[in-house]
Amino acid sequence: MKQSMNWNDLATVLRDALATARHNWWLFVDWLAVVEWKKLAILWVLVLIGFGLLHTPEPGVWFMLISFGVKVMGGGKRRAELGAAAADRKADVANLERRLTEAQMATLQAQVEPHFLFNTLALIGQLIETDQREAARVHAHLIDYLRASLPQMRAAGSATLGKQVELSRAYLAIMQARMKERLTVEFRVPDFLGSAPFPPLMLQTLIENAIKHGLEPSIAGGHIEVSARVDDATLIVDVVDNGVGFQPLSSDGLGLANIHERLQLLFGRTAELVIESPARGGTRASIRLPYTMM
Repeated sequence: MKQSMNWNDLATVLRDALATARHNWWLFVDWLAVVEWKKLAILWVLVLIGFGLLHTPEPGVWFMLISFGVKVMGGGKRRAELGAAAADRKADVANLERRLTEAQMATLQAQVEPHFLFNTLALIGQLIETDQREAARVHAHLIDYLRASLPQMRAAGSATLGKQVELSRAYLAIMQARMKERLTVEFRVPDFLGSAPFPPLMLQTLIENAIKHGLEPSIAGGHIEVSARVDDATLIVDVVDNGVGFQPLSSDGLGLANIHERLQLLFGRTAELVIESPARGGTRASIRLPYTMM
């Protein structure tokens, strides 16, 4: 019984040793597949010198021959396999980032849309009692807004600046009906930029932020200007208000933080959100991202 247990222990040790040796061998092959010939030659020289000092150059020679043969015979194939595996991992990461971006956008939509719709419907209900013509106009603006926004929810990834401007026009028309003379609006977006890809909801979020933090706190309200231009292959979209100015300590909910995170996920360091305080007062919020000509 004792001898049988010893044989079992020996078999386990041998099995573990073989598994370790196999793992280390493939690590060695992977290293050979990607290492430069120059670095490998330097390693050969060092190994030969080391074993030469020990007066046993044979292991060094064998190492050089085996590594040379493995790199020549299987290095290219293994390098291709490693490259394919790395590409798969990169694709998986990109897919996860895209799904995260879509989930964040859906979260923002889920929080923004009901609040806006309920307020608009409540406004229409009030106007029906006092001004039926104005109620009809707000109702028409709401239809325009839904007509512009619903297709974008169904077709992720196809948003353009033109669609975002159309959505923002309808949104601001409704806000003007609510704020009356306290809100004036100006759009300066060239027609040729309408087809430029632009992430959904970002422009509207900047406009909402300008109204909430810039104009509504002001008794007199104010003016919002939406503009777009291309500067050195960069699409710059500005939302400028002349309200009370940017308050660093004020809470902007998911708005600006969501835009910043989505820009980083979609474009990396090539895009940014810039918040500035113009000399004449108010706030300028700019989204800057690579311009793609369509």
